[in-house]
Amino acid sequence: MPNLKPRDLDSGYAWEVDRIDDSAWCDALQQFSDANIYQTWSYGSVVSGKTSHLVLRKDGETVAIAQVRIAHIPFVRAGVAYVQWGPLWRRKERDECGETFRQALRALRNEFACKQGLTVRVFPLLFETDADCLGEILKDEGFRSVGAFAPSRTIIMDLNRSIEDIRRGMRPHWQRELKAAERGGLEVTTGTGDELFERFSAIYREMVLRKKFPEPNDIEQFRQIQAKLPELLKMKVMLCSMAGTVCAGVIYSTVGKMAVYLFGATSNAGLKSRGSYLLQWKLIEDLKRNGMWLYDLNGINPVENPGTYKFKSDLGGDNARDVYFLGRFDANGSVASWFCVECWAALRRGRESLRRAIRAVCRVRPRLTGTSDGSRVDGVAGELRGSTRQARA
Repeated sequence: MPNLKPRDLDSGYAWEVDRIDDSAWCDALQQFSDANIYQTWSYGSVVSGKTSHLVLRKDGETVAIAQVRIAHIPFVRAGVAYVQWGPLWRRKERDECGETFRQALRALRNEFACKQGLTVRVFPLLFETDADCLGEILKDEGFRSVGAFAPSRTIIMDLNRSIEDIRRGMRPHWQRELKAAERGGLEVTTGTGDELFERFSAIYREMVLRKKFPEPNDIEQFRQIQAKLPELLKMKVMLCSMAGTVCAGVIYSTVGKMAVYLFGATSNAGLKSRGSYLLQWKLIEDLKRNGMWLYDLNGINPVENPGTYKFKSDLGGDNARDVYFLGRFDANGSVASWFCVECWAALRRGRESLRRAIRAVCRVRPRLTGTSDGSRVDGVAGELRGSTRQARA
């Protein structure tokens, strides 16, 4: 049940809400190494009907920020304030300060839970290795773990090595496939323009039809986000072509110091091209040139998607670690918000159970009918889809 008592911020700290415009927010975002696409103004404006922007200052200097997506429940003082991959509190060129994280959480709870009566749900950009220190801060500040969600899992590549060491660290199978792709006469094009996004969208939809599942992520929604993003924060589109025909593509984000893989697709004609191998390598080379520290391969599930897991795991090799996110955490601002969120969580669990059952039937069906889609790891690898499931509270 909610505890509505606010807590004073420590001396020198103060927060403000919605006193910043999109241009100033863009400037502020670039001060943080943990900045990411989900905290951009453009992402919030497309994905959410309403957003708020909290700025935390210490002695007048900005030390943390958080974009908050808000969903109100009509006619009652209830709703959810969702912070995805935030708050941002790791300033560039500065030592990390857990106390800043604490004060940012306190400000979020004071403003949106205590003052506005909402349930504040944060999905911080933290991993289980942060549990001892930062997990305790979340607990101390009145945020409880949301048990309805299975921990999200991903692979993080360390880019703070020479490009030669990164290549040597990949699994032998991956290196062999990459060499074959480099000899295949493939051409790679990279950019941020809408024309490239449109060409990628075509093979992405082709992949969705071939795999016979609903579109996992709304590519057109991300196309709208791309149109709104300032040039410095735009996603990058990389396409691989053979004889002028696109055979594979990836979309990734380089906001902050950790790049995030978002979407990937292989055309029907490109399944045997090994284009996905070449694209991932060219992507890593681009990240190294631009001073990125880490590369998030964004979502793995060895049980439900073993082919993609193997591709990502072999790509990461000795350069990567398999990690779980710390999780989602709630601070409740009213009984109505708490009750509505609990009901929604129960519905969500039922929906996820149904989805798992449907996926299980789909996996069994080819064996029952004696058919096969003819795919192999080479083809599946090209269809890596960047999981934006974190975007959903």
